[in-house]
Amino acid sequence: MLNTLTPQRAALLICLVAFATITGAWVFEYFGYAPCELCLKQRWAYYIGVPLALIVMLLAPRNPGVARVGLTLLAILWLGSMVFGIYHSGVEWKWWPGPATCTAQAGFTGGLPDLSKPAVLCDTPAIRIFGLSLAGWNAVISLGLVFVAFAGLRRIQGSSSVSQ
Repeated sequence: MLNTLTPQRAALLICLVAFATITGAWVFEYFGYAPCELCLKQRWAYYIGVPLALIVMLLAPRNPGVARVGLTLLAILWLGSMVFGIYHSGVEWKWWPGPATCTAQAGFTGGLPDLSKPAVLCDTPAIRIFGLSLAGWNAVISLGLVFVAFAGLRRIQGSSSVSQ
């Protein structure tokens, strides 16, 4: 299926999946699953990726160069998002330490915490779905979006080759 994706359709699929994912995160937040500091930072890929994918989708049919650059940027963005999701998941599973500001080891050496905001720790997942936290699902979804971007890129490169 990924072999038949045009650059425009790849960008559309990335846009739709990324939008559905960030919307899902907002829905979980609405229903009381407060995001931690790392969760909020992971969202930046979606805030950049959704409009970028939309722009690529609109410009890809008329400009293969824009499609190539845009899908490459999207692949890099989602690869970074996947790595960040793996890092955050590792913090949650206690495989490695997370930032001192949002883990259970965080002390009050900097003064009293802001009591107007809920204390959300980065090393404690708010929810697990099928064994994965939302950070883990971010890694999985981001990896899928990397594959979609590469599938769209492959179609550009295949169509621009000169037969000999």
